[in-house]
Amino acid sequence: MQTKITLIIDNPSAPELFEQEMPTILDRVAALDGLVRFESAKVWPKEDGTATPAYRTLDLYFEDYDSASQAVGTASAGAFFEALAKAGGTFTGLFSEVESR
Repeated sequence: MQTKITLIIDNPSAPELFEQEMPTILDRVAALDGLVRFESAKVWPKEDGTATPAYRTLDLYFEDYDSASQAVGTASAGAFFEALAKAGGTFTGLFSEVESR
C-alpha cells in the first residue's frame, strides 16, 4: 500500500525568503530516493486577516512504508531538510497509508 509523508510547514518569519528558496526545496524533494510523486501547496490566507494555521504543505508519495522510511535517512533527504531549514521552515511530519478509490 502506498505511503505518503505530509509535511505541514509552519508560517515562516520571512515568507518572502521562504518563497525565494522554494525552487531549491522542490529540487531537493524531487531528488528523494524512492519518491513516486509529490505535491506542494500553499495555504490560502484567512479571510479575516488572521494568521493561517500553516504556510505550506508538501505531500511526498512512496510505494510503501519501508521505501518512505528508508528515504528520510538518505543523503538526499539530508539536503532537502537542510534547504527547508535554511528557508526558515519548521514543520510537523506525518506518515500515512494512502487509501484511494
